[in-house]
Amino acid sequence: MNSAEGNARNSGAPTAPELSIVIPAYNEEARLPRALARIRDYFSNPRAPVSLDRMEILIVDDGSTDFTPRIAEEWSRTMPSVRLVSNGDNRGKGYSVRHGMLEARGHLALFTDADLSSPIEEVEKLLIAIEIGNDVAIGSRALDRSLIFGRQSRMRELAGMIFNGFVRIATGLRFHDTQCGFKIFVRDRSRRVFEQQRIEGFGFDPEVLFLAERHGLRTAEIPVRWAHDAATKVHVLRDSLLMFGDLIYIRWNWLLGRYPKTIRK
Repeated sequence: MNSAEGNARNSGAPTAPELSIVIPAYNEEARLPRALARIRDYFSNPRAPVSLDRMEILIVDDGSTDFTPRIAEEWSRTMPSVRLVSNGDNRGKGYSVRHGMLEARGHLALFTDADLSSPIEEVEKLLIAIEIGNDVAIGSRALDRSLIFGRQSRMRELAGMIFNGFVRIATGLRFHDTQCGFKIFVRDRSRRVFEQQRIEGFGFDPEVLFLAERHGLRTAEIPVRWAHDAATKVHVLRDSLLMFGDLIYIRWNWLLGRYPKTIRK
């Protein structure tokens, strides 16, 4: 225990959690209970990298019209680590992730999809990348496709490859997969990233990674297990067009100086 933690405990102030898990949720009444149960069971294991009492789970409700908020509140009564954060209206996945990451209190902050397409156990790979000195670790489906155990349609795979090519052209990023919804950040070093994030829809990932690189954060891309969920809310044609527009928006924001660079201390 470091001196800051000791002072916090002696003063009665709450100790900051080691890990925050941010789950953006829009009409997730069917998938959310399964995800929370899997997270609870995994972190309750004594061999888990973080104990359940040293973490928080933020369910960011994006204006759901089903029982998603009620489910989150019910879980919070029996599992104190669960906290409901509300967007009020439906704003988009990018807005939800930004809201959750700025509300998070953990030393590390992971965002993951409610379907847990990447099993929560894969967080161990990302944590190792952080332990060896990276500020950000992102899950990747493209580095080792043998880890994909539930494939999406060929059209979706092709659209993802084409989009990644345009990401490289528009942003200069060299990642093989920017869209996997499984990313962890050293929170205090990354806060500026989410403060400057502007994209509120599905195209927010390249902006976040572009900002991380712009602010000098070290980012590792890590192959993870992943399975496609047929209940995905991403519409391959409509959302792909919007995401291509988001790449232009990132470039435009950069040219207009809307991403002021900070010097890392």
